[in-house]
Amino acid sequence: MTDAVRTPDELLQGLPDFPFEPHYREQDGLRLAHIDEGEGPPVVFMHGEPTWSFLWRKVIGPVCDAGFRAIAPDLAGFGRSDKPIDVDWYTYDRHVAMIAPLLAQLDVKGATMVVHDWGGPIGLRLAVEHPDRFEKLVILDTGLFTGHQRMTEAWLAFRDFVARTEDLPVGFLVRGACKNDPGEEVVAAYEAPFPSIDSKAGARAFPLIIPHSTDAPGAAAGQRVQDALAKDTRPTLMLWADSDPVLPLSVGERFAQVIKRDPPRVIENASHFLQEDAGPEIGRLIAEWLTSRP
Repeated sequence: MTDAVRTPDELLQGLPDFPFEPHYREQDGLRLAHIDEGEGPPVVFMHGEPTWSFLWRKVIGPVCDAGFRAIAPDLAGFGRSDKPIDVDWYTYDRHVAMIAPLLAQLDVKGATMVVHDWGGPIGLRLAVEHPDRFEKLVILDTGLFTGHQRMTEAWLAFRDFVARTEDLPVGFLVRGACKNDPGEEVVAAYEAPFPSIDSKAGARAFPLIIPHSTDAPGAAAGQRVQDALAKDTRPTLMLWADSDPVLPLSVGERFAQVIKRDPPRVIENASHFLQEDAGPEIGRLIAEWLTSRP
C-alpha cells in the first residue's frame, strides 16, 4: 500500500471559475481524479508542474461550446488525486502508466491531446503509444526530455530551489510564471491541493526527474517519443507564450523544427502559465482549429 495524502474535499470547493464536478477512479491503491465536461469528440488536457486541472478552466469553456468533450486528469500527486509522500515514487514511466488506463476506461477515440509543461512528455508519449486514440495534437510551452536538452538558467535556478525546499510555495511559483498577476483567489486555488509538506512530494519530484544525460531514467523513452513525432503526420497546433522565462519562444521554435512542425503561434502578453494570462484566447484558438479540421 502506497502511503499517500488525500486532500480534503472541502479545500477544493468553491474555487473561482471552476464549477466542474470531479470524477474518481481507483488505481494501484490510489484515488485519481479527472473532470469530464461536454459532449462530442474528446479533447484531453494534460497539466504539468506544479498545477492541476484547474489550469485549464478558462480554456475548457470555449472548447466545449464548440461541440467537444473536455477531459482533464489530475496527475497522481496533484489536484484532487491522491499524493504519494515518497518523492522517489514519482517517475516518468509511472506517470504515463497511471494515465493510460483512464483512456481505456473512458474509451477515448478520435481525440485531441493538449499538453503543457510536464504534461508534454506524458501526454505526447501517450499519443505516440496509443495512436488509435488520438488524431490531433496541441502543444503549449513544453518539450521532451532526451538527455540532450539544454535547460535555461531560470529553470536551473528553479530546480535548485525545489531541491532544497521541502515546503514548496506552489502558489508563489505559479504567480511568478504568469505575465499578469492572477490574484489571491487563483493563487490560493493552486495552493489548495497541498495542505502539508508531505502532500508536495509530487510537485517537488518533477524537476528532479528530468534526465540530464542520455543514460538517465526517462531519457531513452523521451528520445523514442521525439523520434516518433518527427515521423508523425497527425495535425498539430503549437501555441507558445511570448514571455516565457522557463521555456522561451526560441525553445518552442527549435522543438517545432525537431518534430517537423510549423513554428508555434505566439500568444502575446503571456508567460509560462499562458492559460492564466490568455485562457479564453487559447480556448478559442483551439476550438477554431479543431472545427476547421473534420
